[in-house]
Amino acid sequence: MEITGEYRLKGTRQEVWNVLNDPGTLEKAIPGTDRLIVEGPDRYRAEMSVGFGMIRGKFSGSVAVEDKVEPESYRMLVDGKGAAGWLKGDGKLKLSEAGDGVTVVNVDGEASVGGLLARVGQRMVHNVANSLMKQFVQNVEKQMVAARK
Repeated sequence: MEITGEYRLKGTRQEVWNVLNDPGTLEKAIPGTDRLIVEGPDRYRAEMSVGFGMIRGKFSGSVAVEDKVEPESYRMLVDGKGAAGWLKGDGKLKLSEAGDGVTVVNVDGEASVGGLLARVGQRMVHNVANSLMKQFVQNVEKQMVAARK
């Protein structure tokens, strides 16, 4: 399923870029992340708790950041497996300055789920995926506000 969106964050493009590339921020910003362990440059092992409606599950997997063009864009890959099934995400984040200290983050990606999550929650998957992306951006903004204090 397709995940798209446009989000506005208070901060310069470089500030937003820096926050989006900080492992501590990613751990706090990716919805459902219990732990994010650095395994190498732009490579992380993740433990996540994700729910689709009434179905909730713990997932272990990976998060990778690729195709970086500082401070303009990157691609984030998420892959997780658990008892409730599996999930995969592949999204491109593009940053552009809107003026007045605001950066626009455009998201264009794909997400898919399998196993019990797909069988029971298929109709909800698109809404949940877009909701998770919105939460991610909101969490990034919270981290930026906290860093300024």
